[in-house]
Amino acid sequence: MKINHIRNATMVIESGSHVILVDPMLGPKGSQPTFTYFRYKARRNPVVDLPADTNALLEKVTHCLITHKHPDHIDKAGEEFLIERNIPTTCSELDNDLFSKKGLPIEQTLGYEKPDSFLGGEITGIPARHGYGYVAKPMGNVMGFFIRLPGEPSLYLSSDTIYTQEVKNVLKQHQPDIAVVAAGSARLDLFKPLLMNVEDVIRFCHDAPGRVIANHLEAVNHCPTTRTGLKERLGKEGLGEKVAVPEDGESLNY
Repeated sequence: MKINHIRNATMVIESGSHVILVDPMLGPKGSQPTFTYFRYKARRNPVVDLPADTNALLEKVTHCLITHKHPDHIDKAGEEFLIERNIPTTCSELDNDLFSKKGLPIEQTLGYEKPDSFLGGEITGIPARHGYGYVAKPMGNVMGFFIRLPGEPSLYLSSDTIYTQEVKNVLKQHQPDIAVVAAGSARLDLFKPLLMNVEDVIRFCHDAPGRVIANHLEAVNHCPTTRTGLKERLGKEGLGEKVAVPEDGESLNY
């Protein structure tokens, strides 16, 4: 399995003839408004461009997974890409109506904790809670994915979530070989963080039975955690070898 980190939560997973695009935020730098005005510096999003080799990867895409509807996970450019290429797309059954009305080629919808067939293997929708406290309610539903493909390491995409018991159960019960955690500690101008704070990211990494990939970093203006700061903390916790913190455009082989 080859995992290509693109930007934020966008990645491309290569497994044999299958090339899976995850959460396509494909618009150019500054194509979306700022997500905060005073807690963090107001900047149009995304705050960085796509890596130079992104188009070559996108040409190979055969399928897509969408964890939720927020524009830092699927933007207008991502929608247009899926529609123009007619890419078979998998999402939560709770998002099906919204995405279908936009014309996205939804081929498969998932319920929480209900395994379904996927590319010769299996995929399960995993509950996620997008924020600490009250803010999780207006942020809406999010779905993580646990994926088993033939001859490949098992993969858990936790998506935008805090460290809930459901997340911990996936790590303990499903024992993923690779777990991806959204580590940017995103926060709006009001309310508590929308993603795991650094302490919970560290807990997640300690509890994960296999390798970990930390993403959702340095691409949108409401995520204060930096790669450098996270790597320093991971090193102090003895997690430097276990956890990859890829740069935009970096590829990881498993």
